[in-house]
Amino acid sequence: MSDLWDEIGPVPRLLCAHAGRDAARHRLVWALDARLAMLVAKSSEPAIGQIKLTWWYDALTDASGAKGQGEPLVEALHAAAMLPPAGLDHLIDGWEALLGDVDLDTYAAGRGGGLFRALAGRDDVPGWLVQAGAVWALWDLSAHTADETLAADAIALAARHKLGERPDWPREWAAMRIAYGLARYDVRRGRAASARLTPRLYLQLLWLIWSKY
Repeated sequence: MSDLWDEIGPVPRLLCAHAGRDAARHRLVWALDARLAMLVAKSSEPAIGQIKLTWWYDALTDASGAKGQGEPLVEALHAAAMLPPAGLDHLIDGWEALLGDVDLDTYAAGRGGGLFRALAGRDDVPGWLVQAGAVWALWDLSAHTADETLAADAIALAARHKLGERPDWPREWAAMRIAYGLARYDVRRGRAASARLTPRLYLQLLWLIWSKY
């Protein structure tokens, strides 16, 4: 598990610390998301990336456990009885939307909605949580793309996502509330995210931890 933990970025690591009794599941979900992000980033051809995503989908949905043997993350998810993860279809579709011609709408709803479903541990989540996940995913993309136009488009799209009335975040979803709050802070200012844990981001994180805005 220590090697898998090393793959997770600094912000998700801090978020896991606020997942309470679900922290172990959150760590594995973030590790899976990081693995898919690396896969897409290293895919020089869309077809190759799609093949690799299909392998992961098959390994994570194989009830027999035969596929994915020897892959530490798949085995860790098996051991935690987390296969298939909630939101997996959405998560795979979202990452696939970055291969070739980028589809930001599909990416946001898929990666963000799938990720937040997986973090919640259930597929039947309210629509506002999917919207919150979409905002986070677009904000996060803006930090990790070298394409400034794509980063700006991601933030602009995130600004158009509306959660409606302020949702009442359950205590067990505190980590997702904090993640969304970090994204919303920059999105409201039309500002791309930072790929590093900057002092400003850290202070914002501390404020969100101690408040429910």
